[in-house]
Amino acid sequence: MHERSSVGELAEQLRREVNRYSPGGKLPSSRALVERFRVSPVTVSRALAQLAAEGLVVTRPGAGAFRAGPRAAAAPAGDTSWQEVALSADGAEPAPRTVDASGVTVSLAAPPPGVLEFSGGYPHPSLQPERAMAAALARAGRRPGAWERPPLEGLPELREWFARGIGGAVTAAGVLIAAGGQSALATALRALAPPGAPVLVESPTYPGMLALARAAGLRPVPVPVDPDGVRPDLLADAFRATGARVFVCQPLFQNPTGAVLAPGRRAEVLRIARAAGAFVVEDDFVRRMVHADAGPLPRPLAADDPDGVVVHVGSLTKATSPSFRVSALAARGPVLERLRAIQVVDSFFVPRPLQEAALELVGSPAWPRHLRALSAELKARRDTMTAELARHLPELTLPHIPSGGYHLWVRLPDGTAGAGGSGPGAESALTAAALRAGVAVTPGRPYFSAEPPAGHLRLSFAAVAGTGEIAEGVRRLWTACDEVFRPGAR
Repeated sequence: MHERSSVGELAEQLRREVNRYSPGGKLPSSRALVERFRVSPVTVSRALAQLAAEGLVVTRPGAGAFRAGPRAAAAPAGDTSWQEVALSADGAEPAPRTVDASGVTVSLAAPPPGVLEFSGGYPHPSLQPERAMAAALARAGRRPGAWERPPLEGLPELREWFARGIGGAVTAAGVLIAAGGQSALATALRALAPPGAPVLVESPTYPGMLALARAAGLRPVPVPVDPDGVRPDLLADAFRATGARVFVCQPLFQNPTGAVLAPGRRAEVLRIARAAGAFVVEDDFVRRMVHADAGPLPRPLAADDPDGVVVHVGSLTKATSPSFRVSALAARGPVLERLRAIQVVDSFFVPRPLQEAALELVGSPAWPRHLRALSAELKARRDTMTAELARHLPELTLPHIPSGGYHLWVRLPDGTAGAGGSGPGAESALTAAALRAGVAVTPGRPYFSAEPPAGHLRLSFAAVAGTGEIAEGVRRLWTACDEVFRPGAR
């Protein structure tokens, strides 16, 4: 059983039993709980910690766990209604800064026990190089000076490693180490656009970037994507119509469509941005999650940019672990100093032990072995999901089968009966029905900054345990589609 499910199930068992004890009464020892429930000591420790966080038990090191005493009477509730005025009253604010994290949390939150995770934004633990990361962290902790303050820009060796991966004229001097791709994107948006400014985005695009832009008071303006990436003609139109000075894109295995920017469009996108006096923020988030059948990958846009148009974001997180938050910002020219200043003000620096661990990991023989294994497994999972969708749900359209990344983007059928046809109503109904059937999926609406042209789902094949769970998840999704689109067939 997966550790996360075991913890939840044990916590629920103990939650039901804790009332048998008087306040202050001692619960069975950790060893007794391990033997009784046949789980690991780590599972027991985490389950007890969960109950302690809920105020049901008190843990005392060396003594054990005890039922908590009666809770003190809650303090009188204050009146926080004044905050609604304070957060909205600045008449000079050019754009609202309401923070909607729902499009991000759907891929971060763990589904309930027993629900298969087609909504996850990170690889399953079986796809993570856990042993290699643990060994790297142990070696890093023993390095001389590992716990000292690092250079504000990041360790020189790690900056050099990222620069080599980008290629072209990019050097270590133009690279800053950041705490994950999301943090790097936030820094880039704050550096490049003032509050109230328009920012051009692909449509559809990553909801976390849309949330970042809106939280910074920016106005996302959609530019449609087709199977060859963003359309240059519409990008040029958007620059002319808005006067925007920033375009955020994912040229490689775009999220959510999986599209790769076509060779003939790469130089055109850079030319259009340069003519508009604008920056291109290149979110190169899954370059290391290529599938085994992909063939040679195109270079990052930053490698073919002599004029400093591109601000490049690259990350190790997707190919390693959600908690291995090490990324890079690369830029040329005066913008680099602004990026550096904002990052220093926001977070000072990325913890040195994590940077040292990243160096240990990417320099070890285990790293290329992990990438090869990950590449093969992602292809197998993608093939399984596409085959199962074709077998059970042929009415769901799959416009593009990607050769990298960790998800598929499917379109709901046009003119379907049920809750709202193929638009947002159908998405919401299908997402809810899927959860009842035991599979968590991601609706397409949060990926659009304006009205979506149709209903979609994003289905991740990396967050589950293997191909068996993928096949079972598609069968559960078929059950949900029956409920929403074919209620009379049940």
